[in-house]
Amino acid sequence: MISTNLPDAEWQHAEGLKKVLAALGDAYGGPRYVGGAVRDTLLGLPVTDVDIATALEPMDVIDRLQAGGIKAIPTGIEHGTVTAAISGKNYEITTLRRDVATDGRRATVAFATDWHEDAARRDFTINALYAEPKSGEIFDYFNGLEDLEARKLRFIGDANQRIAEDFLRILRYFRFLARYGSGQLDTDAIAACAKGAHGLTALSRERIAQELTRILSLRDPALSIELMITHGIFTPFLPELSGSAANDLQNLIKREQQFAQIASLPARFLALLNRNTVAVDKVAARLKLSNKLREGLAERLIAPSPQPDNVRAMAYHADIGTARDVVMLYGTDSDVPECLAQLQQWEIPSLNVKGGDLIKLGLTAGPLVAKTLQAIEAAWIDEGFPDIQRQNELASLTVHAALSETKNA
Repeated sequence: MISTNLPDAEWQHAEGLKKVLAALGDAYGGPRYVGGAVRDTLLGLPVTDVDIATALEPMDVIDRLQAGGIKAIPTGIEHGTVTAAISGKNYEITTLRRDVATDGRRATVAFATDWHEDAARRDFTINALYAEPKSGEIFDYFNGLEDLEARKLRFIGDANQRIAEDFLRILRYFRFLARYGSGQLDTDAIAACAKGAHGLTALSRERIAQELTRILSLRDPALSIELMITHGIFTPFLPELSGSAANDLQNLIKREQQFAQIASLPARFLALLNRNTVAVDKVAARLKLSNKLREGLAERLIAPSPQPDNVRAMAYHADIGTARDVVMLYGTDSDVPECLAQLQQWEIPSLNVKGGDLIKLGLTAGPLVAKTLQAIEAAWIDEGFPDIQRQNELASLTVHAALSETKNA
């Protein structure tokens, strides 16, 4: 049963937070906690970000914080947001607002003093919950508590209007659905997302990529992704989507759970796409993915088909995470357990033979040393990374062969 008062939680006892709240008293019942901190505390989930709502206007908030010895950062002052930095933590403080105009990408707002009016401009009912810090009293203007109890994700008011105000809410809907929406689906909300999907083209690729990354990083986003595919949500920004994307992602998540593997963002991205390096790099460029993620996708695509006898070599040439992802994505059901066993608690070794060792064995410094080292390394990998004694034996044999070849030439 969801409580009708905010339960006590550790985050509420931070001394810095108490100082921020003490500085922000207003004549309209504020400040109040709002959004995720309230929602997640009611669900018994950990809270990392604490948002605060107030009727005070931004410059007044800044003056109050500074007077209290708290650093005030005008992170989004034109939209009413000031960040209070204290004791190593940040608290986002936003003035009550009402929308004046929207274009699907950004809103022009006016500051307000009406809590209901502020709640009405938020996206989902479960995100429009406010709590009074001292008493824990919850203010619920749109039956968010009932929806939270039922694990139902519902837009505030008319879904089409909410989406037209900011098309990113389409992707946010499916992200929150994956995290909180285990109850009955809101068919009207999903229909509105499908209807407004064309508006995603108006958004920056960075905003889209950020939301898609958040969706894919959740424990089990398979249903949300399947609904997005079915209702054409990907069409405006990801035409390269694989025809088997929903099934491939579901299979990957099943393997993660079966073999107790952590979710991997590169693997989940690749589960949505065909195994085509050119197409995947095109997607990465369009979505402006980080260089690290883009390179990680490429490494996984060019890797050989994973088998128990090559998976450690794969890890040696790339890293353990890359090899594990290739196994999870492309390994056969019969090979996956043994491949993962080969990687478990295995540390990538180093070849101890160096160029100077080969010169001592008779090679002349120069290109032949590098070529011989490569041959020794290849033989060492083929033999399964044997110990130093065998490495030295391989070095002697390979140098002898190289000297004989040079002599005969």
